[in-house]
Amino acid sequence: MTVDSTAARKPRRSSKRAGAKKAAGEPELVQLLTPEGDRVEHPDYSIDLSPEELRGLYRDMVLTRRFDGEATTLQRQGELGLWASLLGQEAAQIGSGRATRDDDYVFPTYREHGVAWCRGVDPTNLLGMFRGVNHGGWDPNENNFHLYTIVIGSQALHATGYAMGVAKDGADSAVIAYFGDGASSQGDVAEAFTFAAVYNAPVVFFCQNNQWAISEPTERQTRVPLYQRAQGYGFPGVRVDGNDVLAVLAVTKAALERARTGEGPMLIEAFTYRMGAHTTSDDPTKYRRDEERELWEAKDPILRLRAHLEREGHADEAFFTALEEEADALAKRVRDAVRTMPDPDDMAIFDNIYADGHALVDEERAQFAAYQASFAEESN
Repeated sequence: MTVDSTAARKPRRSSKRAGAKKAAGEPELVQLLTPEGDRVEHPDYSIDLSPEELRGLYRDMVLTRRFDGEATTLQRQGELGLWASLLGQEAAQIGSGRATRDDDYVFPTYREHGVAWCRGVDPTNLLGMFRGVNHGGWDPNENNFHLYTIVIGSQALHATGYAMGVAKDGADSAVIAYFGDGASSQGDVAEAFTFAAVYNAPVVFFCQNNQWAISEPTERQTRVPLYQRAQGYGFPGVRVDGNDVLAVLAVTKAALERARTGEGPMLIEAFTYRMGAHTTSDDPTKYRRDEERELWEAKDPILRLRAHLEREGHADEAFFTALEEEADALAKRVRDAVRTMPDPDDMAIFDNIYADGHALVDEERAQFAAYQASFAEESN
């Protein structure tokens, strides 16, 4: 799906309320679609989408969630070593991912499966690293989508450096870096903000505030809303309803266009929620209450867009049935692909360490080869 007619602009006058009214003491939240599926307007951000484009966004979120759920199941069955689920964050990822242009460059963390989908990365390629059969599985330059970054926060620096290079090259593309609320406390992110501001780099910092940095709640990460941190570095920040795919799309498009036109960096805080565990090695029941999850389930990004599609007559039962069948087919393809992935060459870990070879590496290669051969001898 390509969203071409979605330039953020000043909205028309409307009798409906403007965005999400902030509660007492709460920061303003950009919202264009309420949890009940009602379309509202915002004074600074708006977007016009055709029924086909709305259905496309819904399809993206449904397929991403199904693929993500299949990956979690595969990990539980011993087919993957680990998996970081995006459950509940589909709107934040699909909305921002669809806001990018082909020539923009994306620097993800390890949970941006929906953004990868938008950039055209095959879902099966995401699983190779978590199965331990490759170091990434895709060429970053084919889709302008960098390899997953496990080191927390470092991709913000990578994105800033790349954006500085883009500016020096005179290109009109933009860069976007993803990170979580926990990563916002990392020094790498602070340094990225500093360099981006000083060099007016064309980069958008996209923070998915899913409320929990593993077991640490956001209030232990910051005393102010995360988007306000941008003020201290000299560039703007905005908080958007991260479960509203339309608002995320509008805000991210505006931020990327701002970067492309030389206005510098911007911080987007997508206020969302991690419905599942931090990774499959985590047990969220040990540190958060079921009532909290139930509260956010009522704000489900997929259900709210479906409610809007049904209310406006933009999708019928045949569409939803066909999409469910497509999701089933995707899950089967992913499952079959994972179970048939070939094991990597045991000796490949010694390749490409030094351009011209190294005596110590050669010695270690020989020792490891002998160690591997000992297993074959024992079985004979």
